[in-house]
Amino acid sequence: MGVLKSQTNLKMFLRRLIYLLFLGVFTCLFVLACSRNFDQSATSSKHLLEECRVVQHAMGETCVPKTPQRLVALNAATLGNAIALGIKPVGSTLEYDNKFPTYLKGKTAGIEPLGNAQPSIERITLLQPDIIMSWKHNHESIYPQLSNIAPTAFYDWLGNNAKQDNWKEYFNFMAEVLNRKEVGQQVWQHYNQRIEKLKTALGDRYKNKTISFVIFCCGGIHSETENSFVGSVLRDAGLQRPESQSFNPKGYINFSEETLEIADGDVMFVAVYGANETGKRDLSILQKKPLWKTLKAVQQNRVYYVDPTIWRARTPLAADAVIDNLFEYLVNTP
Repeated sequence: MGVLKSQTNLKMFLRRLIYLLFLGVFTCLFVLACSRNFDQSATSSKHLLEECRVVQHAMGETCVPKTPQRLVALNAATLGNAIALGIKPVGSTLEYDNKFPTYLKGKTAGIEPLGNAQPSIERITLLQPDIIMSWKHNHESIYPQLSNIAPTAFYDWLGNNAKQDNWKEYFNFMAEVLNRKEVGQQVWQHYNQRIEKLKTALGDRYKNKTISFVIFCCGGIHSETENSFVGSVLRDAGLQRPESQSFNPKGYINFSEETLEIADGDVMFVAVYGANETGKRDLSILQKKPLWKTLKAVQQNRVYYVDPTIWRARTPLAADAVIDNLFEYLVNTP
């Protein structure tokens, strides 16, 4: 009996020893693994910080890639600005007529069209963007979902709409977010050079004349005022607007047919939305009425029809196209 008891105690001792050894080895391995995971996590976090920059925008602050490659643009101005900065978005929303802007012809091949207004979150996700950009008032409601896909930076267009050069500020904002400030400076250098050439070509011939801009769209008659994109370009060129179009906090004004005479000028540029048959019809009807024929610009044969997707585009590339129109109609037309 004594021998059996001794053997039993020895077995229990060996089992306890093996258990303690196993527990010790497991604990060491666990601590080592945790330490390694912690080191990897810390290294990963440090790597992420090194690969992104914190930028301030309309929704707060976001860490964006230092060299973003896969931009999703959620309005046409963002698309145009990105291309001017040398970045072709992987996806973009379209113009009002489900097309890319005409002034970007030849520059949008390979860009995934994302429709109008509220694009599909699923389609954006499939594009695997590394940055998403838009205006706050367009997509504030889906900002949380967009931020879960990729770093998202919004600009407060409406909040800055009363400023004289809102479109320029938005371009500079994008140049900062996309880390393309040097390219942005080159874009402005080109713009300023073209403006100076235009001013030289115009000379003093429009010194005391007014340039009106009228839009026929969506069952109404509108104009964009001096503190708008096209108003800014005209002002930079030294051209004056009619008093009614000088400034408005919203950046635009509405006319009725009965008050159209206050939109008259020595020269009138008219934009009609081609995809909107209402705009075409309204202009056609108005052109047959006596009121239209009393306008000074009509009487002097100084009414010129321009592309609204250019004159309302709010980008430097579109400004280049507007300057082309001003050369064509104000300099080269007798």
